[in-house]
Amino acid sequence: MSLALQRPGFAARHAATLRQLRFYAWSFGRSPSSMLGLAIVLLFLALAAFGPWIVPYPGDGSGAMNLSNRLKAPSAAHWFGTDEMGNDLFSRVVLATRTSLWVGLTIVGVATLIGVPLGIAAGYFGGWVRMVIMRVTDIFLSVPGLVLALAIVAALGPGILNGVIALSLVWWPGYVRLVEAKALALRSEPFVEAARAVGAGHGRILALHILPNCTSPIIVKASMDMGLAILSAASLGFVGLGAKPPAPEWGAMISVARTYMPNWWWYAVFPGFAIYLTVLGFNLFGDGLRDILDPRSSRG
Repeated sequence: MSLALQRPGFAARHAATLRQLRFYAWSFGRSPSSMLGLAIVLLFLALAAFGPWIVPYPGDGSGAMNLSNRLKAPSAAHWFGTDEMGNDLFSRVVLATRTSLWVGLTIVGVATLIGVPLGIAAGYFGGWVRMVIMRVTDIFLSVPGLVLALAIVAALGPGILNGVIALSLVWWPGYVRLVEAKALALRSEPFVEAARAVGAGHGRILALHILPNCTSPIIVKASMDMGLAILSAASLGFVGLGAKPPAPEWGAMISVARTYMPNWWWYAVFPGFAIYLTVLGFNLFGDGLRDILDPRSSRG
């Protein structure tokens, strides 16, 4: 009898979930800008996954030298031209997508793991817990994130790994602010009060009631932060504190290419356009997610 009663309930929940997913897909598909963002993000992910197997000169990503092809203009043999070492720029730009992907995922992932628990604790418990967490957060927010990241990298030493660590350490305050405000509003909701009334502990309330209701704004913010994290890592590479040549990374490539402007314009233009397109794609994709997951915060 219990199984018979459970099956209709499970089927109803399953049907409701499918209806909601179809509604999300329909709402997302109505926005041309969101679909453009999705297409760019999917292209970025495909290049990151399959780049080493589709580029015409995979060896150029490891710093191969072919000085006879030095600074060649875009052509059928080299779609984006070549750099000062004769490396194919198209191959290096495509190979750099994998670096940008792990940089963005690491920065956003670490920031989420630090910021979300702190924000939930601050909003739910309040009192001195909230005061301590938010004052520390305010200290980090009082200094521009990129400036603080530059200081941390200068202390740790230049390199892509240290750059990612530095950006991760300055990225979490935004998640604390976002989740703290959401948890502060949720802690007095009737379903949370009902859970307390039946004897649910703080851990159960946080895991089953507070955190699930915070996931939508977290997902939206994380999707939009991916592009900003990639841009910030490229900024560190541009000033010489991120990835070092010959590693394929967009910011480091532009840093070297600026000395060859404007005569050899393609050296800087194509890595710069890759950064622009990636940031644009994640921003448009994040806007689309916000419209369907967190419509109250949309611009209407």
